[in-house]
Amino acid sequence: MSQHKILIVEDDEAIAAGLALNLKIAGYQTTVVHDGLEALKRLEESSPHLILLDINLPSENGIGVLGTLRQSGNQVPVIILSARDDEYDKVAALRLGADDYITKPFGLAELMARVAAVLRRVGTQEISALHRFGSVEVELETRSVVRQGEAIKLTHLEFELLAFLVKNPSRVFSREELLRQVWKQSSGTLRTVDNFVAQLRSKLESDPENPRFFITVRGSGYRFDS
Repeated sequence: MSQHKILIVEDDEAIAAGLALNLKIAGYQTTVVHDGLEALKRLEESSPHLILLDINLPSENGIGVLGTLRQSGNQVPVIILSARDDEYDKVAALRLGADDYITKPFGLAELMARVAAVLRRVGTQEISALHRFGSVEVELETRSVVRQGEAIKLTHLEFELLAFLVKNPSRVFSREELLRQVWKQSSGTLRTVDNFVAQLRSKLESDPENPRFFITVRGSGYRFDS
């Protein structure tokens, strides 16, 4: 069976069930949710390789879900499924970061071909969820960290912070934004972020006092350089 996990976000239960059944037959692992807020919550708990995202959803429409994902730095591939055939909707979705746009009704063969094509474009590194920097290897699926051949023990939140940073290299994040993205808090003690970055440096940097990977950007926050 394929190791590719696909999140189906579709409010029509019959369509969602049909998609899930056919994708499972094709060897994919599937999860189904029926509204936008539920999709965002599920994405905080797991990391699918691909999202099939309907536009017309209750609570938060598909465009809103896509925008929230991309603003948070989440680059999981997204295929939009929509009954809207308007060029404006297609362009808006693609500009927000959708990887493909399929207009309903669509044929099963076309959907499967597009799913396979997007997953091919993702590349083997993202599929394996393996990230390397310096002498460190981070495996997101198994939550393992190895440095110079030695397993490194991280706390749950240390790993969550590390995973977020390695998935978003070269981007500067404020401490407030890291609190929201990693700790799921809109407010809190900013020193918490500083302390956790210091722990990652002490465990993963060759010279924690002169970090090569976990960089302080004065007046702005932190940046991960791979």
